[in-house]
Parts: sequence; structure tokens; C-alpha cells
Amino acid sequence: MRATRVKEHESANDRITARVPHATRSIIERAAAIYGATINQFIVQAAVERANEVLQSTEAINLSTLDATIFLNALAKPPQPNEILLEAVCAHARLVESRD
Repeated sequence: MRATRVKEHESANDRITARVPHATRSIIERAAAIYGATINQFIVQAAVERANEVLQSTEAINLSTLDATIFLNALAKPPQPNEILLEAVCAHARLVESRD
């Protein structure tokens, strides 16, 4: 998953506000100045980067080489459905209306 960069020319329609202690604001102001951005730009970019990290860590599945090989082999040569799976398919067909 790629990190998303906030577009500076993109129209901003939503507002997010936060109350922070003065010391926190001072730290953010200093970092934003070093980064060459306004406080708002810095906060939004930092939030987007952190949000992407959180999403990546919760939405991505990391497999070992062995697990990836087993998974790909199962996709290439799936096992025959067992009796329980076949019964579940029949039950689904009886209970769920198709919207095709």
C-alpha cells in the first residue's frame, strides 16, 4: 500500500480542530518551520502518514515465504470441497436471494 501525500492544491472542505498544550504547539511549530510548511500543512501531512502506517499494519497480511508458497499452491490447485462445504453452498442457495 502506498503512502498518500496530501495535495497542496486540492480543495479543502473539511475542518479538523484540536486543542493542545502550549508546549505541544511550540514543538509542532518548530518542526513545521524546519520542514518548510505551515502548522496546518505539517499536522495534516503527519496525520496522513501516521494514518497510512496504521492502515498498513492492520490491513496488510504478511506471510513467511513458506506460508506464501502454501497459499499460492492452494490457489493454483484448490482441494475438492468436502461434504460440509457442499451442504453450506446448498443452504446458501436456499436462504439467500440472488440479485443477478
